[in-house]
Amino acid sequence: MLAAMGALGLVPSSQSTTYTAPQPGDFTLTGRSPKRVVILGAGIAGLAAAYELLKAGYDVTILEAAKKVGGRNLTIRGGDEITEIGGATQRAAFREGTYFNAGPARIAQWMLTMDYCRELGVPLEIFVNSNADAYVHTSGKSIRLRTARADTQGHLSELLAKAANQGALDADLTADDKTNLLDLLREFGQLGEQLTYEGGERRADPGAIPSVGEVLGYRIPYALTWDLAHDQAMPMFQPVGGMDRIVDALVANVGRHRIRTGTPATKITDTGREVVVEHRNGAVRADYCVATLPPHILARVPSSLPQEVVFRLGGGFLFAGGKLGLEYGRRWWELDEKIYGGTSETDLDIGRIWYPSHGFHERRGLLVGYYNLADQAAAYDALSPAARLERALRAGEQVHGPRYRKDLLSSVSMSWANRPHVEAMMNVGLQNVVEQTHGRIYLAGDWLTGLVAWQAGAFESARKAVLSIHERALKEN
Repeated sequence: MLAAMGALGLVPSSQSTTYTAPQPGDFTLTGRSPKRVVILGAGIAGLAAAYELLKAGYDVTILEAAKKVGGRNLTIRGGDEITEIGGATQRAAFREGTYFNAGPARIAQWMLTMDYCRELGVPLEIFVNSNADAYVHTSGKSIRLRTARADTQGHLSELLAKAANQGALDADLTADDKTNLLDLLREFGQLGEQLTYEGGERRADPGAIPSVGEVLGYRIPYALTWDLAHDQAMPMFQPVGGMDRIVDALVANVGRHRIRTGTPATKITDTGREVVVEHRNGAVRADYCVATLPPHILARVPSSLPQEVVFRLGGGFLFAGGKLGLEYGRRWWELDEKIYGGTSETDLDIGRIWYPSHGFHERRGLLVGYYNLADQAAAYDALSPAARLERALRAGEQVHGPRYRKDLLSSVSMSWANRPHVEAMMNVGLQNVVEQTHGRIYLAGDWLTGLVAWQAGAFESARKAVLSIHERALKEN
């Protein structure tokens, strides 16, 4: 996924910090009512747009197609019911205090999401994104991440040291460069006096050191580097008690009376003087509309948007994605394997296993039994929830052995491709392809930014829409 997003120019490196929210004093309508804005979608983009507009006195109404607000920011708790497009229904049987972040689950420290958590008073805790004591499972073997990294760095360093000593790099290195390189490789690869790799304290594994051929045969080299990416590097954070605490805080500030759930838009018309959004129970008239629906779903809603725009909205790349929450009565990963948080990367179709970053040493706990994307996710999407569970348990046993089935209390699988009103985990390829403003209709969503599938992208796009509306409203009055 990262390779695909990198090729498309979507891997982020920074986020704008220049936004100044419209203030009540900026927006004065002498003798007139506040401008009305209808927002389609109560996900993070829609809620953030409403939150910012309300600061400046706008009259805001949110229409949400689903019965639950939050969009892909979905935390599942005991008693929650999940019904898929095909009719498959699951009812979460999690015990009190157990929750499953079926959508976003981590926040990089430089993202706008952190600023909103601070402003909204959402408490945070560390999310253990990478753990050297978790596993890399490849070619049928589970290897501690620290050991896999030590062996890879050691063998590569030895090879490079040999090449340097044999003169293969003389055309590229001065004598001082060569000395510095060998000094670096001794430390980087833990090489011995003869510049050979013989293992070391970084491995924390008494087993035999694999050959260079075995190490080069690892089928998931990204497992050694993914957590170095700017958007994945530690420390990372999560809201205390579940990712939906962000949704709860936004809703509390927006006001539930402004949100109409179970109300999908059936038609969007920009008359030039106002926007009319029709739904099954009537219509909402407003001065402006902010549409935060997933672009492929917005493309299916009859509207006054230009046909070229509608065509582009439906032309992005849809990435399937899935997660499985496994609640255990015993935290065996901590007790038996000494794994406290982090991720085990695998070459299996489960993709990866996540261990919880909260509730350490409690009796029960929930780990993510798979988090997969694209073709791997599609293979699970086609199965019933029971079949997904069985397939994932068989794969998990390859990583952790028979204990993976023991003490299992309950499970819930999330197929984002089968989620009504969402139908995909992410839309890729539309940044700089679709304009954000179309008459009185404004678009917002992570897919418009360089932070696809991150809440920070949703916040960023919402702020841009709000500023555009505000600048226009001031001119029109």
